[in-house]
Amino acid sequence: MSSIDSETENSHDDENPSACSVIEAVNEIGSEWRLIILHDLVDADEKRFNELKRSTDASSRTLSRVLDDLEEAGLVSRRVEDKPIATYYSLTESGASLCPVFNELENWADEHL
Repeated sequence: MSSIDSETENSHDDENPSACSVIEAVNEIGSEWRLIILHDLVDADEKRFNELKRSTDASSRTLSRVLDDLEEAGLVSRRVEDKPIATYYSLTESGASLCPVFNELENWADEHL
């Protein structure tokens, strides 16, 4: 990055720090699969991997990758049972705090799309 680009980027951040926060948030949750999986977990206490696979229509590979990403981001937690062997996923407190955001996005989409 050139010094001009760096200066422009830094001055933009200084001018509108809230825009920077919005961009960071969208980057954290903004992929299509992340949003689908997070939204799918909103109405459930927890779901097994295969339940999420069926309800989201994600491939096993995609679902596994995205769940790992969401867990690393602190938005989803994983619980493993030994008997019978099962893995359960649920929203963390941080993930659940996105529920009002999803509701507002849904309201906006209903009105404008």
